[in-house]
Amino acid sequence: MWTRADKDAVGTAYSSASQIWFTVVGGIVTEIYFPDVDTPQIRDFQLMFTDGVSFFHDAQRDFTHTCEPIDARAPAYRLTSTAIGQPYTVIQDIIASADSSCLLVRTRLVSDHPDLLGRLKVYALLAPHLQGQGGDNSGYVAVTTDGKKLVARHADYWLALNASCGLGHTSCGFVGVNDGWTDIIGNRRLPIWDYNCAQNGNIALMAEIARGSDTEFVLGLGFCQNREGMSSQPNPAMVMVREALSYPFDQESPPGQLQAYISDWVAARAATPGFQPVPKTTGDNDRLFNMSHNILIAHEDKNSLGALVASLSIPWGYNNQDGNSGYHLVWPRDMCQSATALLAAGEKDLPLRALMFLATNQSPDGGFHQNFFINGVPYWDGTQLDEISYPIILAYHLSREGALQNYNPKRLVLAAAGALIAKGPMTQEERWEENEGYSPSTLASNIAGLICAADLAEHSWGDPVTAQFLREHADFLESHLETWCVTTAGSLVAGINEYYIRILPTQVKSVGSNRNPSLPEDPNTATVYLKNIPQGGAFPARDVVDGGFQELVRLGIRSADDPIIKNTINVIDAVLKDDLPNGPCYRRYNHDGYGQGNRGEAFGPQGVGRPWPLLTGERAHYEVAAGRDAKPYLRYLEAFAGARGLLAEQLWNAPDLLDVQPPLIKGGPTGSAMPLAWAHAEYIKLVRSVSDGQVFDRLDVVAERYQKPHPKSLLEVWNFDRQFLSMAAGKTARIPLTAPFRLRWTNDGWNTWQDITTTTTAVGIYYVDLPTQAAQAGSSLTFTFFWLSSQTWQGSNFSINLHP
Repeated sequence: MWTRADKDAVGTAYSSASQIWFTVVGGIVTEIYFPDVDTPQIRDFQLMFTDGVSFFHDAQRDFTHTCEPIDARAPAYRLTSTAIGQPYTVIQDIIASADSSCLLVRTRLVSDHPDLLGRLKVYALLAPHLQGQGGDNSGYVAVTTDGKKLVARHADYWLALNASCGLGHTSCGFVGVNDGWTDIIGNRRLPIWDYNCAQNGNIALMAEIARGSDTEFVLGLGFCQNREGMSSQPNPAMVMVREALSYPFDQESPPGQLQAYISDWVAARAATPGFQPVPKTTGDNDRLFNMSHNILIAHEDKNSLGALVASLSIPWGYNNQDGNSGYHLVWPRDMCQSATALLAAGEKDLPLRALMFLATNQSPDGGFHQNFFINGVPYWDGTQLDEISYPIILAYHLSREGALQNYNPKRLVLAAAGALIAKGPMTQEERWEENEGYSPSTLASNIAGLICAADLAEHSWGDPVTAQFLREHADFLESHLETWCVTTAGSLVAGINEYYIRILPTQVKSVGSNRNPSLPEDPNTATVYLKNIPQGGAFPARDVVDGGFQELVRLGIRSADDPIIKNTINVIDAVLKDDLPNGPCYRRYNHDGYGQGNRGEAFGPQGVGRPWPLLTGERAHYEVAAGRDAKPYLRYLEAFAGARGLLAEQLWNAPDLLDVQPPLIKGGPTGSAMPLAWAHAEYIKLVRSVSDGQVFDRLDVVAERYQKPHPKSLLEVWNFDRQFLSMAAGKTARIPLTAPFRLRWTNDGWNTWQDITTTTTAVGIYYVDLPTQAAQAGSSLTFTFFWLSSQTWQGSNFSINLHP
């Protein structure tokens, strides 16, 4: 199992030489990632304290804690733990070495009772989970010329632990059997077990800190990969710990480890001063803005440059086994949100690296995996069309900002645009990764992505033909927004019948053999089956809403004054808004089951959806678009972040539960991810939008096309996932597919027929158009396919009835 996801701190050195990322929660160091931002190597690392007689203190359970930045300019943290029932305090300053993959924890013991400090024994307890595995770890006590060290390995991953003052009593044990916690805390005694090794299991390493009369010491925990290493010989992890501990921790000249860590961050930020909020935009003197900036940077990998993970946490980690990779993965959607936020904050190099990383991980068909590890291996492999759109939009933003340098994103953009057409118009999963169909938020990103791709094709790559083809498909999607996504029979709020729904469900190929590609597209009568709640949760689609429709305004497709948009704002304010102690916060959708249970139990496989701070930011962006003051929403987000300056995925919206661990406080974080990079990205973009007086994400090229009077598209797009049975006479049926074909069609029952060969495009799509005239109402088109590559017929006919 892993640890709590509601972190107090996350950090890393601003240095490629230091390839670790650390997390802190509840008074201890938790998951440390090495050598990639997606590979945890420990479960937790904590201290234990005892006088050997009257108290045996566990750092998690027997202290009250505060955690705060040492310097607001860098993710270096001071953890202050005050013992419950005993007069002493432990202060830990936590950083990573700027020169190596070594965690450094400077620890100070403070008390007004010198006799207590003299009796106090301190022990370190470490739970290796090397290569993300709790099992099959081996631990050793290594004896070298400069004393003992604790070492662990799994395959070719190693860690080593030492203290500046050296280690005393040491032991390696199996968790829950003969580990150090069981020896000291469980049995309430000074340790008696002194095992030199524990092999091939779920292990814990324990060491007494040989501090003598010192009240200050530094712990070093280093990591390496080394196929040839042995437990009895100095491997690179042991060497780097020795070297890191040989330098002063806190010294102005020459700079100590702490000063070097902070100065690297300060220098990096100074090199790209970028955007600064308009004075008094934020309510905290830009504290959360600057912390959010650093948090997003800290989520970038240092080997696969540009890779940004969603969160350095594992939601409800204490309830999840090794195989659950949590949120330390790349989601293209979340990654583009982070990259665009950094662009809003004035960064240009990292967003460009992000785009280039996505280009190297684009699938051959132009799409992207739902989420994946840094090495490109997929974790979940659903198809989410917005995750194909956002890389196009990111490329467009970079082009608009003049930040592409010498990189040409043509292949990425055109391949992704082709994938949107080939895999759409419905999405297998929407942004909440649960339902297939027509989603307002997904369609918004798809329309915007296609228009951005078209603009790049025409004005950057001199291809007006491709630009026209992409605009025509975007126009087709835009012309169907209300048909697919707006109910006229809603009943959620009295007096409001017309509003955007969360999703119009359909059946797509991946669902199985029962798919119905000719399913009626009617938001008034469709049924949606929700995940994560009992019995599949069948509800009328017209009565399930989310805030995703606001992307239509944000990206420029619809005006904030659009009557249906305004209606839907009123609906979500009534249905999804929770008034928490620090301000209003919004749930994803009504009947959501992804969240902490009502008794405080961890999610899985069912739960109760709780409010998400990022959705308060989303709602605030609508206020900006509407020309109203969104500063109050900035204050809400700043309050949600609290003293630690971290934004959670979800907040607890029920009465306080103090009898669960950790306690759940109304308005405080649940056991889901914290920090969530997307939430911090939303905050940064909101600060920029409020400062500018307009939504940063708004795409003028989109707004100019759709917010001015424009003719509705006369295209109806047919494919094997959308085999509509009828269309209005006078429209054109377009059939875009991914392989060349010849279409044979008739409108007189095969008395006569015509053959049409596909037009080839630059986006990997082959298509034919079947135009019709209004006078053909009452007739039908029947067609079949001859596949040019295999020289075979489809073997079945398809028909479209033409109605007036």
